[in-house]
Amino acid sequence: MSSKLQQVGLVVSGLIAGILVSLNFSATAAKDAATSALPIEELRSFADVYNAIKQGYVEPVDDKTLITHAISGMLANLDPHSAYLDADSFKELQVSTQGEFGGLGIEVGMEDGFVKVVSPIEDTPAFKAGLKSGDLIIKLDDTPVKGLTLNDAVKKMRGKPKTQIRLTIVRKGEAKPFEVTLTREKIKVQSVKSKLLEGGYGYLRVTQFQEETAPDVVKHLERLAKEDKDAKGAGIRGLVLDLRNDPGGLLNGAVGVSAAFLEPKTLVTSTDGRTEDAKRRYLASPEDYQRGYKDDFMKNLPAFAKTTPMVVLVNAGSASASEIVAGALQDHKRAVVMGTQTFGKGSVQTVLPLSNNAAIKLTTARYFTPSGRSIQAKGITPDIIVEESANGESRERVREADLERHLGNEKDKPAEAAPPKPQTKNGKKEKGKTEEADESPHVPLEFASKKDYQLSQAVNLLKAWQIIKR
Repeated sequence: MSSKLQQVGLVVSGLIAGILVSLNFSATAAKDAATSALPIEELRSFADVYNAIKQGYVEPVDDKTLITHAISGMLANLDPHSAYLDADSFKELQVSTQGEFGGLGIEVGMEDGFVKVVSPIEDTPAFKAGLKSGDLIIKLDDTPVKGLTLNDAVKKMRGKPKTQIRLTIVRKGEAKPFEVTLTREKIKVQSVKSKLLEGGYGYLRVTQFQEETAPDVVKHLERLAKEDKDAKGAGIRGLVLDLRNDPGGLLNGAVGVSAAFLEPKTLVTSTDGRTEDAKRRYLASPEDYQRGYKDDFMKNLPAFAKTTPMVVLVNAGSASASEIVAGALQDHKRAVVMGTQTFGKGSVQTVLPLSNNAAIKLTTARYFTPSGRSIQAKGITPDIIVEESANGESRERVREADLERHLGNEKDKPAEAAPPKPQTKNGKKEKGKTEEADESPHVPLEFASKKDYQLSQAVNLLKAWQIIKR
């Protein structure tokens, strides 16, 4: 028994050392690991449990499975965004950043052992079915989610296009769980959308930050300028940048989108972590936003992008990269941020490939706005708070501070609470509330529609600026 435990302890020690080497930590971190003593008592406990499973579990479990689960558990218990990616999950991650993947189109996390909807991605099966931020998925077809890892649950939700999956949903405010049947699609997310609004005001929406997002933003700005010229307009009079429900994505995409509206070499964001690699400043310059492009796509940027009045729309579904953009434009006084408090994901995840075609996604740093504000578990506070409807109500959404094991803010201050909801009496609407608040809970808000109250208020602000300028 003692010999067996010693062997297992050596295996575990070797595993930890091997992972540290394979992850290419910086010299400082490697030095710290080399000089600190191995946690012998903890390794003995691990070896005891490992041996107990190997000897007595009701069914045989191979070593690879146990080690993989141990690694997965180590990462999953750090924070909601660190994870072990097996070969299939790693490949899916690489594909998804290019803007095309198969599945339902939903950003998820874990809470109390269930899959929690962070944000449905626009124009996907999940979005069209009316899934909402904060929904808990408790069953996938007939399989209970409880007991599955997040990666296992995501694998079950993904599949061949045109196949169906039945989700059982628990939603706050609903008396009992309900089922939604979704048809999987080959999801190609259109990262950037735009249209010319009445009066020569431009509308630009970024749904997710991908490899092509920044150059696509430039193309759409060019298109808006052309549409205004064709309509014999006097130039774009103001611009609304819509980042609502944008769950984030690639950092270079966020830097590139910010660079489209800021002066060259302006600070966009900075990161800070334990290693030297994690301490960085990202500027509005080609070396920080240009990846895979020989020519700087910003050379085609229309002049109005740097000077026209801007409003940035955000809500609790605006996370990560979208918070970086909103924070940069807010700090540099380039735009007025309008809407509701953002999600608050201000942590950096680094994908570190392993030798078996797998990888780990590890939280390595925190993001900061140009003025030094930490986004983590707080988010971006709009300059002007505007709820989703004219009666002062917004749909309740999950935020980073609501997630289990979320990383704290760098100064360990309490996370800002979401704006209070309007009070009701006996569960009934107060007098003066409009009937528009009675929308079906399964119908998603259509952005840029006539019912988009926040957009109408953004345009009103831009019009007011035109009057003041005269």
